[in-house]
Amino acid sequence: MQYDVYGVGNALVDIQAQVSDATLEKLGYAKGIMTLVDEEAQQKVLGELDGAPISQSAGGSAANTILGVADFGGKAAYAGKVANDMLGEFDLADMRKLGVTIDVPPSSNGQTGTCVVLITDDAQRTMLTNLGVSATLSPDDLSEEHIKQSKCVYVEGYLFTGETQKKAAYHAIELAKKHNVKVAFTVSDPFLINLFRDEFQQLIEGPVDLLFCNLEEARSLTGKHDAVECANIIHKHVPNLALTLGPDGSILMHEGRVIPIEGVETDAIDTTGAGDMYAAGILYGITNDLTWHQAGHLASHAAARIVSQLGARLKDPFTADDIQELLS
Repeated sequence: MQYDVYGVGNALVDIQAQVSDATLEKLGYAKGIMTLVDEEAQQKVLGELDGAPISQSAGGSAANTILGVADFGGKAAYAGKVANDMLGEFDLADMRKLGVTIDVPPSSNGQTGTCVVLITDDAQRTMLTNLGVSATLSPDDLSEEHIKQSKCVYVEGYLFTGETQKKAAYHAIELAKKHNVKVAFTVSDPFLINLFRDEFQQLIEGPVDLLFCNLEEARSLTGKHDAVECANIIHKHVPNLALTLGPDGSILMHEGRVIPIEGVETDAIDTTGAGDMYAAGILYGITNDLTWHQAGHLASHAAARIVSQLGARLKDPFTADDIQELLS
């Protein structure tokens, strides 16, 4: 296989800034959640950040995961739509320098999507997303040949917020099944479950081979509270499950077995991308001959490292020796 993972998601440029609770309250957005905003609202937010330390990187949930897989040394491809503008050029260059294959032609109209990540002192991240042209990702933008040459296709739930992107998500899953490629899916955010519960449930009970979710999402899906009970219920419908529990680690379900994964103690300063990096560790592991427990161990350490820094990209990536030492 040419690729370990083929990701499909919203191509965004992440703009991270540390802000006070007072600034967040002034802007009027609820802490710790993702809100879709239009271009005017996004520009207003950026205006409030004048003078604050800002960093930017290629982003979007699935893109962060794909970049994580590449950082671990995996082979990855990605389908996401950017515009033919400065941010679009930056996004493509940022992904390609890590070896990610991305061949979707930029749009000649519109603007590249952005996600402003407001990080408060308690390490909570509040995301304001303007999708821009990422919302125009369509089935025609997918590469059947790249999917055919992949071990796994990874689809983010955020794609379901737009009809065109949703069609792309379904088409990616169809192509994966056509070529006997595994399908991994992340529900992405609790609010999406409320909007698309029936569609997500059909995916979980149907083509999805590996589901990623956090405890809040698992509780929403099952109506239960206990993490292990939630995991067992979901596992009745999906062959493999990765259920994250924040600082308490995670639960993997594989072949009817509960595989508890330890949390890694760290000083959290920014939770942006923790779930995305965790998914990268799992996907890299299971496509590179690690056991499920080894993959979970790597994912847990990677998530801990990402929350101990600012931004969703590892400033100190794992080397092959780091991974070997972890696994030993």
